[in-house]
Parts: sequence; C-alpha cells; structure tokens
Amino acid sequence: MRNLAIGVMSGTSLDGADAVLADISSHAPRCVAAAFAPFPSALKARLLALCTPGADSLDESGACSVALADIYAEVVARLLEAAGVTSSSVQAIGCHGQTVRHRPELGYTIQLNDAARLADRTGIDVIADFRRRDVAAGGQGAPLVPLFHDAVFRHESRHRVIVNIGGIGNITSLRPGESVSGFDCGPGNVLMDTWVRRHRGKDFDEDGRWASEGRVDQRILASLMAEPFLAAPPPKSTGRELFNVEWLGARIGNHDTPADVQATLLEFTSRTVVDAIDRYCGGCEEIYLCGGGARNRKLAARIGEVAAPRPVHPTESLGVPSAHVEAMAFAWLAVKCIRREAVHLMNVTGARHPCILGAIYPA
Repeated sequence: MRNLAIGVMSGTSLDGADAVLADISSHAPRCVAAAFAPFPSALKARLLALCTPGADSLDESGACSVALADIYAEVVARLLEAAGVTSSSVQAIGCHGQTVRHRPELGYTIQLNDAARLADRTGIDVIADFRRRDVAAGGQGAPLVPLFHDAVFRHESRHRVIVNIGGIGNITSLRPGESVSGFDCGPGNVLMDTWVRRHRGKDFDEDGRWASEGRVDQRILASLMAEPFLAAPPPKSTGRELFNVEWLGARIGNHDTPADVQATLLEFTSRTVVDAIDRYCGGCEEIYLCGGGARNRKLAARIGEVAAPRPVHPTESLGVPSAHVEAMAFAWLAVKCIRREAVHLMNVTGARHPCILGAIYPA
C-alpha cells in the first residue's frame, strides 16, 4: 500500500491553492512537503462574482472549474518536484475545490472543480466533492477539518481548542474523554480582506498593520456582534452568502475613517472566536491557531489578549505548520474515502449518521 497522499485546498479567502504531501502510514499523518500556487487576479475576480448571490452563468462556472483544475494540477506538480516524489508513489489527491455557494439549509453546497481533469493531468486518483455527502445526510457540510484536528491534536488530559481562521472562522473542541465537536463561529479574514481590498487595493492586511493604525468603533462593533448567526447554537456553518460587503455596509453606514473600520473588523473576528469558545468549550485550557489568520500577528495577539489567561499558540507548537493544516486534512479524508471508512460528524455538522465522504475520480 502506498503511504503518501496529497491534499489540495483553496479556501474562502481566494488567495490560491495550497497542496500538502502527507505520509499517512500511521494514525497521525505527517507533512512531508508543501507547495502553493496563487490565483491570477482575473480568476479571483470571476470567482468572487460567482460567490455573490444572483443569476450565475453556467458557462462561467464550467470555465472556472477548468481553470481551477489546471491550477490544482500545477501546484501538485510543484509539490512532487519539491519533494522528489513521482506520481506513482501517491495513493490519492484529496481536492476540496472552491466553494462558491454554501446553502445547507436548502440542501446543497457547491465547490467548483474539474476532478476528472485533475486526475487526467496528474495521473493520480482524485477524491473530491467531500461536503455534499454530509449535506445529504442532513449535515451542514462544514466544517470537516475537526475530524483531522481530533486525529492529530488531541491530548489525553488537556482540553484543547483548535481555531481555524480562513475566510470563515471555525473552532474544534477536543475535550478529554468526549467526542470531537466543532462549528463555524463567524467571519475569519473575509471581512477584513474585503475592506482592505476596497480601500487599499491589497488582498489582505499584512500582520494587521493597517488595523493597527485605527481605533475600534464600539458602535459599529456592537452592530456587528448583534448578528443572529453568532448567537445560534451549533451545528452551524456560514460563508460569503452571509458575511459579505452588503452585510457589512448595512452595519457600518457612512464611516469616514476606513482604518477604524479595519480595526473594528479585526476586533470583531477576535471576539467571535473567543465568545464561541467561552460559550461552547467550557473548561478550555489551551487554544491553537491555524489557517491564514494565524499569520496575522495583530489578530493572533488580540485573540490571545481576549482569551487570557488561556495560552494561545499557532499549531506549529504541536508539530503541524498552521498554513498546512487544512490541505493535510483533505489528504487524510481522501484516504478515508478510498478505504471506505465512514466518518462521524454528528457532533460537528449535525449529520444523522456516519458517512463516507468524497467521490472518486480514477486517473
């Protein structure tokens, strides 16, 4: 049995495709190598348009799926070259695809990808479409990574919480002696990225430097914190369908100091993360951050301040680079699918029963 698998992930932030080569020979997968391929600005704009509720073009969805598959194939080729590994050594690619619509309340979730094209270009079996099986079983379809967090980050005697800060934030509670639980807790980077793109023309606020120039507007913060999703009990998931520029505009009104809004959005993300931990993860002893937001020094520091005295660290402290956790999770889920191993997501997504996640596209 080949003991290598590749996970490919592109998230709500739309920055590009991450790929991780994982050794899955033991219970806890190990990261062997990683690679990244950025999205061209034109493709990012097209994907952002598809993420906006409205009348979408089927031709545009198909064209974006092909373009995504080509980028996924490119990042896999970079990964294999960097690792000095041939495609014949890899058991499978687990490719999440690009979420453009997430409506579990209506029974569907859409991740763009051309998995057949990716399998053909790489010569490796591709496992894709992980979320829809969970939705079919009555689940939210997200988040799926808490299962992987459970496999690699659980401590037998300490209650750990893993916080994944991508475009959307989600938390995983690893309480000793209990099943894993987790849910989306609110916006991660999505609103901050939207605001800095509008006012600075940048894809993200590096290290929260622009946010550091502003002051938190308590009136705006109170308006943001009043969002009903935040008080809704798990299981729950969300995306750009809710937390988008229209949602933000309705709550900030005409504000003449953009840096203050950015500072307030950073505070909003920090508060939603810690409030969710306080409400649903009582007794939490340690907090670990992963995802793109873990690299935002201002955001990570503020989460640490709000969560004190509980220590907050990146998952590097547990041996897994914070930027690679999600991609590794989909390599792990791909192997679960190949082995026909059902996963138990009832305490995470609310699925009615265990499911085998993913569809197999042979090379």
